Order: sequence, then structure tokens, then C-alpha cells
Amino acid sequence: MLKRKVIMAIADGAGDRPHSLLGDKTPLEYARTPNLDRLAAEGITGMMDLISSGIPVGTDMGHLILFGYQPEDYPGRGPIEALGIGMDVMPCDVVFRCNFATVDEEGTVVDRRAGRIREKTEEIAQALDGMELEDGVVVHFKPATEHRAVLILRGSGLSDKISDSDPKAPNDGAPYLIVEPLDSSEEAERTASILNQFLKKAHDILSSHPVNEERIAEGKLPANFILTRGAGLMVHLEPIVQQLNMKGSCIAGESTVLGVAQLAGFKTITDRSMTGNIDTNIELKARLAIEEIANNDMVYVHMKAPDVKGHDNEPFEKARAIELFDHMVGLIREQLPEDVYLALAADHSTPCEVGEHTGEPVPVAIYGPSIRRDRNLQYNELDCAYGGLGHITGNEFVRTLHGLMGYVKKQGN
Repeated sequence: MLKRKVIMAIADGAGDRPHSLLGDKTPLEYARTPNLDRLAAEGITGMMDLISSGIPVGTDMGHLILFGYQPEDYPGRGPIEALGIGMDVMPCDVVFRCNFATVDEEGTVVDRRAGRIREKTEEIAQALDGMELEDGVVVHFKPATEHRAVLILRGSGLSDKISDSDPKAPNDGAPYLIVEPLDSSEEAERTASILNQFLKKAHDILSSHPVNEERIAEGKLPANFILTRGAGLMVHLEPIVQQLNMKGSCIAGESTVLGVAQLAGFKTITDRSMTGNIDTNIELKARLAIEEIANNDMVYVHMKAPDVKGHDNEPFEKARAIELFDHMVGLIREQLPEDVYLALAADHSTPCEVGEHTGEPVPVAIYGPSIRRDRNLQYNELDCAYGGLGHITGNEFVRTLHGLMGYVKKQGN
């Protein structure tokens, strides 16, 4: 069977709604995207629901599907984040995705991201790492991308059936949530109690931490609290690369994406210059994508900035982030080998007016050798609705790519 390769470029959270500040255009429509439009005009396009119509997904679930897994394979956000930053996770560990946050004296959340802190998070994390809690439970804590972090509770008799302490966006101004058991088991009740104990101890330590004292003196918000969510236990998933007998790599600066890639068996590549924001190094990402496809069958290259600007309700900045994504895609296309498809996707919509993920479908496109071109000329949420791929799920989109690569087996005789 004819074998070909794929580079998939993912613009995190690129989907949106028409915005009044943009003349009732979406950021994708408003942005200048000659490279994305060229791929659409010379390829095939469509609209994708990651799971099904109207169902919002997180970055973790969206990428799990884009790497080839089913929604029911989801292990929880915590384990994915831990893998993404290189933490060792044991089978009985309870793992949480966290934010460094700012709370006031009453426990009201002033900022869920502590002013989107980037600097000296390693020093703050070290103050919590290794903390011993009741019944021999030990804390393992490590910073992740920007304001994010990962918490592991390691000990016996623990459960991941507990609630989040994070009130979630846009609930700045609300108190953090007391963690509750989600079932009646002794393990869940014990774990909730232990986590609440950790949150109080962490707040006491961080409130007087030198980094936060320095931030306050500089007029910045202190990272004086840890918000937790996405509790999960590590599970074993057969890597996608083993299922298909292929090789792959992933280029990203976002720990969630890197964690999913590791679950799927893809080599992960990152760099400090690959930030989770608009200043990410797109030239390096593009160069690495071309280098990696030479020795791999499938390469993912990810950009987080459109999602960040959607969460922050900044439509003009989101359009600017999309233009940077367009530039990155153009650099890849200029050096694309003849036997390689270039696919465009997003993992979900993050409308600026909502500031959170929603269930609207996202545009997709495939460009490359012997592709069935449709009549669409632009890459955005409205024009791609008329594309030849139609309206498909995330699993169908990935299976289409695997089929073009020659990895989908014929059914029947």
C-alpha cells in the first residue's frame, strides 16, 4: 500500500463566534491568513466536532482525540499534565492539574492565574514539594506552563473521586471551593480532607514566600494559593504508535499537549522559547516540524496563543495570534516534502465573548499529494462549512489522515 506522511498544525482554541469589535467577523475571518487560505483553496476542508455537536471539550480531551484515542480513553487531566512535564507517576498516585492563583484574606479568588505568572514559579514550587501530610501522604509539586502546575498526592488509601477547589473562569471574585468527596467511600472522604489540609498549608507558606513579597513590592499579584482540578489516577493506554506501527513526534510548549503526546507514544520536543502565549517561537517550531518529518510518519506542531486570547476576551489579539499561526504554517508549507500532507485543525472553540471553551465546531483542512480539492477558498468557520470533508467528528478526521497515510485496514474481502 502507498505510504505517506502527515504534519498536523493545531491552533489551540482557534474557533470563535462573530464579534462586534471585529465587524461581526470571527477572529479567523478578521485575521489576514494568506497561507491558511492557500491550503484551503488547494486542499479539502470541512468542520469538525471533537466528540459530537454542541459538546465542549478541554484541551486535554481535544488533543487525546486528535492523537487518535476515543473519548472513553480519557485518564483525567492531572496524569496528562504530569507526563507533560516529566514527573514520575505511580499507579496509586492521585494527580491534579493546578493553577498558581491569588486570593485575599477571606479566601476570595482575586485572579485564577496570579497575573499569568511566569517568573520564579520553580522557587515557589520547591517550597511545597516534599510536604508531608497526615497518614504518611507525601506531596510532589512541580510547575508547568506559565501559571500552571501539577500536584501529586502519594500514599495509601487515596481516591480521585473528589471535587475541584477551582471555581473556574469567569469566577474571579468568588471564594475558592472546599474540596468534597464525590462518592461515599472512605478513601474519597480521606483524600478530600487531606487535600483541604494541603491547600491551607500551601497558602500559609506562600503568603510569606520571598518571591511573593517581591511581587507585591513590584505591584504584581502574589501567587499565594493553589487551585486544584482534574483529579485522576494514572491508567495504561496502548500507545497509538504501537497500534499503528508508526513513528511520531510532537512539537509544543504546552504541558497538556506534551502529556497527551507521551501517552500516545510520540517523541516530545519543547524549548523554553516555546511559550504558551503570543511570544512563542514559531520559526523554531516550523523548522523542527520539517526536520522531524524526515524520520517520522506523523508530526504534530501546536500553538497555544489563540486559546489564551479567547480566554482573555481579546478579539484583536486573538486575530494577531492566528496571523502568527498562519506565518508558522507558511514556513512549514514552503519546505513541505512532496510525500507529506499538511493538516490544519483546532482542538475546540474558545469564543472571546464567553472566555471559555464551547461546543461550536472548528474548521479543518488537508493539503497535499493527490488530495480531492473542493471549491472552498478560505480557512475559517463559515467557509469551511461548505468543504468537501463535510461535518465530521474528531475521530473521523484523524482516521481520514491515517487512511491517506495508508494505515487504515480494508474492511471485509
